[in-house]
Amino acid sequence: MNQEEILKTLNRIFVEVFDDKDIVINTATTASDIVAWDSLNHLHLINNIEKHFKIKIKAAEAQEFNNVGEICEIILNKI
Repeated sequence: MNQEEILKTLNRIFVEVFDDKDIVINTATTASDIVAWDSLNHLHLINNIEKHFKIKIKAAEAQEFNNVGEICEIILNKI
């Protein structure tokens, strides 16, 4: 799986978690770009990512994400 495939999958996860079919993410997308991306939804997002990709993201790692590109990198490193 490459970054482009991960990004497409992440987009589907974002649509589901944030219940917004119009969301389109890219590697530069940050929490400030998505109105509903608060701390609680961040936890839901991480949980869904872990389930889908069958990985475990440490709390410290999840807190350090600055953008979607960093999420893609951690997924690539763990799969």
